[in-house]
Amino acid sequence: MENTFLSEIAFILATTSRFATPLIYASIGGVFSEKSGVINIGLEGMMIMGAFFGVWGTYISNSSLVGLIFAIIFAGLTAVIHAILSVFLRANQVISGIGINLFSTSLTSYLIQKFFGSQGQTSIVKVAPYPKELFSKIPIVGTFLSEINWFVLGALLLVVVSWFVLYKTSIGYRIRAVGEHPKAADTLGINVYITRFLCVLLSGVLAGIGGASLSIANVNLFRVGMVSGRGYIALAAMIFGNWKPHTTFLACLIFSLSQTFEIVSQKFGFNIPTEIYFMMPYILTMLALAFFVRKSNSPLFLGEYYDKGKR
Repeated sequence: MENTFLSEIAFILATTSRFATPLIYASIGGVFSEKSGVINIGLEGMMIMGAFFGVWGTYISNSSLVGLIFAIIFAGLTAVIHAILSVFLRANQVISGIGINLFSTSLTSYLIQKFFGSQGQTSIVKVAPYPKELFSKIPIVGTFLSEINWFVLGALLLVVVSWFVLYKTSIGYRIRAVGEHPKAADTLGINVYITRFLCVLLSGVLAGIGGASLSIANVNLFRVGMVSGRGYIALAAMIFGNWKPHTTFLACLIFSLSQTFEIVSQKFGFNIPTEIYFMMPYILTMLALAFFVRKSNSPLFLGEYYDKGKR
């Protein structure tokens, strides 16, 4: 009985972690961008690019590793557009991000028809093998490890590494200084523009990996609307987590619990309309923003363009 209970708990944790993984990548990317002072509403569009090009790269190469590289490259290039507009050309960061989202949605819809000859979704692709049977034999944590995938393990590692980089290294000090006091950072020899550019680029790369974790790890294809607002939920998780990697990670788990609840309730025979489950992540997002946004401490110069020549 005890082993069964522990297995159920491990299954719930693993399922929640799987659902949270795209949010973790995107929200941690958002942390780096916004810690440097650049709002990145475009996480949604960058996830879309990662999800589509991850499938296309896998499709033409028959390798999900190549697909992941494609996701990183094209989502990163999308982030470069946002970085150039926001950091160097003084564009409104929110409008730039929304433009990225609209552009990504339209482009991928067109490319599905162009590359796959179909409308609405791509062909099914082969995914990287995961040693589920091998992990299931490990005592205690075997059930958890057997129910996840490589992207989940990468997301868990990312949380630890990003926290260490931001709070225990000089690189993290530079990033936080640029977001909090860019003028002071500049006087210390920190290039504000390059730091912000690289942080936005990193946010795009991570969002692209998050998108790829949806397409080439979960459903093995890309369909229009599959990201379904996860980029915005990732932003809410970042705010709810107060722009800190570890608390942002916990927020992602909370937002993903509703999807896990759908699976668990079906397992135990609860008869709840599917639409309720679909609504729950967005309801939680709105509640989090309504009740916690005032208590959050955003970077002091978040969203403000830095003018080096201004006194």
